[in-house]
Formats: sequence, C-alpha cells, structure tokens
Amino acid sequence: MSRTHLAVAFAVTLAACSTIAARAQNPPAQTPAGATQQPPPADSLPLAVRPGDVVRIVVWGHPELSGEFPIDENYELLFPLIGPINVRPLSVVQLRERLNTELSQLFQRPFIAVTPLFRVAVLGEVLKPGLYSADPTLTVYDMLALAGGPTRDANQNKLQLLRGGENIHVAVDAAAIARSTLRELGVRSGDQLVVPRAGFTRDDWGLLIQVASLLLLTYTVIRK
Repeated sequence: MSRTHLAVAFAVTLAACSTIAARAQNPPAQTPAGATQQPPPADSLPLAVRPGDVVRIVVWGHPELSGEFPIDENYELLFPLIGPINVRPLSVVQLRERLNTELSQLFQRPFIAVTPLFRVAVLGEVLKPGLYSADPTLTVYDMLALAGGPTRDANQNKLQLLRGGENIHVAVDAAAIARSTLRELGVRSGDQLVVPRAGFTRDDWGLLIQVASLLLLTYTVIRK
C-alpha cells in the first residue's frame, strides 16, 4: 500500500474514533426504565361529566327545555325532544355543541348554557351537613357556606376529601385546600368533604373550668 493510501486510511480511522468518543461523552437522552409521566393537573383537562353528576341546561327562550338533568350509570342524559344522549366521550363544551346542533334543526339560533353540577356531601363540624349540588368553579369555602358554615368546634386546618371511604391526596397544602376550586382538587360526584372536630374545643375548656372549680370548692369545704 502506498503512503498516500496509508495516510487516507489513518485519517478515516482517526475521524471514526473521534465520533465514537464524542458519543460516549454525550450519550443521547433516554427515559429511565419504569418512569411514568406525571398526569396533568385536573383543571387543565377538558371538563367532563360522569354518572352521578347533574347537568344544568338553560335554553334561552325555552323554559320547557331548561332544567337539571342527571347522568345515569350508563353515561346517558335524557333530554326533551332529543332523547338519550351518551355523554361518555363528550366534554362539557362538546355536549353544548351537540345540543346546539340538535336544537338548530328545531329552532333558529338556539342559545344554550351548560353547567355541570357535582353531588358532594359536606359532613362533620358544619351547621347543615348533607348532600349538595355544586358548580365545579366553587371553592371548598363556598361548599362550607352552602352547609351553613363550620361550627365553633371545627378544625378547618385539617379538612379531608374522602372517596369511597378513603382519604384522597391532593397536591396542595392544607391551608390552600379551602381556597381551591372543586375542579382544581379533582372532586367528583359522590366525594365527601369532611370537617373534623378540633382536638380541644371551647366546650372542653368550659367543662375543664367547671371541674376545676368544683374541685376547689370541695377542697375548701374539706379544709373547713
């Protein structure tokens, strides 16, 4: 082999070695094995409805078509003149568009407002515990107001969100939960908002003072 050929072969080999070394120092980014993507925040997803939810529909100028319509276990909403609508694949926006398309065949330019309502139980230390229909834009404070507000024995710093009897973890600190909307917390129909009782209440203090007073009085009588 001539010197020229040797020089060319040496240059090609050197270039290949340089490329391999560069790749070794800067390997392509890889997704770690078993890594999973974090789910997007609840309030960034299209708002949808589920069985147990109620949908408030207002058709302006047509009170006979307006009202609150429940979603049954088959994801169906029964609407006048249209019949059953399966809402499983629909967001709230798509449901409004579907209603608009159907009613446009009967009325000229119908104007429709669609508001989902979650059925949420507010329990514990509130004045009127019970089941409430709530707009997902309401905050937890709003829900407490619907239930008459917390009692004087309530511990609002330890609010709990339960689903199926289990505590639901929410990605906000306890102080921020009450200011968060139901949608931000990912609340669903059937969930329970529980306001626990404070560990030591005013009534407990009152009872403690009464007991102390009674003991002091008994001690005074015995000494006499």
